[in-house]
Amino acid sequence: MKLSLKKISVLISLLYLLTGVYLAVNSGISHDEFHEQQNWNVNLEAIKSFLISGEYNNLLNYKDKYHGIGFHFFSQPIQFLFSNVIADNLNISEYGGLLISKHIATFLIFFISGLFLYKILLIIKNDELFALTSIGIYFTYPYLFGHSLFNPKDIPFLSVWIICTFYLIKILQNLQINKKINLKLLITLSFFTAFLVSIRTLGLIIFLQYLVFIIVYLEIKKLNTFQFIKTKFQYLLIFFVTAAVLIYLMNPILWHNPLELVKSVSWMGKYQQNVCTITLGNCMKALNLPASYYFIWLFFKLPILVIFGIFLFPFIENKLDQNKFSKIILISVLITILSILVLFIILNISLYDELRHIMFLIPLILITGFSFLYLFNRKIFIVLGSLTIIFFTLENININPYQYTWMNSSAKIFDINKNFETDYWGISNKNLSKKIEQDYVNKKFIKQNCIYGGQYAEVFLKKYGFKCFKSYSELDGAKNRPYYVIKNVRNVKRSNPKDCSLILNEKYNYIFSKQEINLGSLWYCD
Repeated sequence: MKLSLKKISVLISLLYLLTGVYLAVNSGISHDEFHEQQNWNVNLEAIKSFLISGEYNNLLNYKDKYHGIGFHFFSQPIQFLFSNVIADNLNISEYGGLLISKHIATFLIFFISGLFLYKILLIIKNDELFALTSIGIYFTYPYLFGHSLFNPKDIPFLSVWIICTFYLIKILQNLQINKKINLKLLITLSFFTAFLVSIRTLGLIIFLQYLVFIIVYLEIKKLNTFQFIKTKFQYLLIFFVTAAVLIYLMNPILWHNPLELVKSVSWMGKYQQNVCTITLGNCMKALNLPASYYFIWLFFKLPILVIFGIFLFPFIENKLDQNKFSKIILISVLITILSILVLFIILNISLYDELRHIMFLIPLILITGFSFLYLFNRKIFIVLGSLTIIFFTLENININPYQYTWMNSSAKIFDINKNFETDYWGISNKNLSKKIEQDYVNKKFIKQNCIYGGQYAEVFLKKYGFKCFKSYSELDGAKNRPYYVIKNVRNVKRSNPKDCSLILNEKYNYIFSKQEINLGSLWYCD
């Protein structure tokens, strides 16, 4: 019996899902995962306090009080089920098990986002091979795949944004066919909109996307805007009221004062960490970014295939008229991308760590790139897309677990170590910590000595009996030698530890490149 394309796709998807979960569990731990877990703990205590006494001063006085907790509602049950099992099997601390178990939830929501993206692509063009090829690229794209293995902030936000986009499209599609708005779809969109805002309050910007879609829909359908608002007002009211109530319920900081939502948006837009991001060799500060920052990183991080597809827009514009609804989607997505980028530039929104804070735009960019190339020539898209999937798969194998640091081939003509960020989130700390344990086994180190590497080293080495763990910033006052120093590229911007010897450089090579990419280093100070 011959397997159909659909059955083969299901089998590959299951294999991908299992592989992703395995790699996520065996990934390192990033800087922000500790903060994210603390955010949940503070909010949880605040909820308990509010229900008992109506007060939650701990949350009001918390420095990161405006970070949302939406994703925690999804991740906490998974963490509860798997944290102890993971801690025991990986021989790491209980807290480490709690953090790494969240990786499963992060990858799962990314996988789910791919299924919704697949549905969007089928609506744009009812061609299964087009949709499957596109999703194959999406799932294997090293940059996003790497982030999906651990990133507890940007991947959930990106994923829920895709889900919101899908339900928005379904509402408009139903409106086109049945001349009415589906109330069930509308309520679902309200829920996911609130969910998005509860992850990060800047999610409110998705209302700009909603507005763009409606305007483009009315324009292409040649419908009267005033008449549309008049006839659909009750539905708009239901959507906004439902979304507002859910946003309020999902964000404990708003229970104190709903106007905290306005403060939250302002605070996140100007997050007061003037972090330096090395961009083409220049230190670009988060609070004063040039417009070029966005386009440099997009150019070097996006798949070449997608960039090529986007530049084909002038050649396929006339083909968009062949399907009016597809035209509505693609034009709306294109305007949304440009509008948000322009808005971020004009408002000088604080960004750092390359594209993290606009990562939610990448699936939208992929939609346009895939679709434009497909409309230009179906065969070219299928061939180049299939080759891209093969190449990405091999690249993932080669650079695991550092896929999130991936850059496209155009970046490889530069000295990446000098010109760009690599392991800014410290994923290499896991492998560097393993080296410390190996050195202990070889009698080069004793467990009473300190390890400078922050919480990471403690997660991976505490169960081995090591007791002294300090942050890298405490090195300046360090006197009692010997000790180890674990560094990543964010710390490389500071000086190397004085009078210490380099034990190990964690690094990798891209396929078809001899350039060694430095990720982190281990130093022994005797």
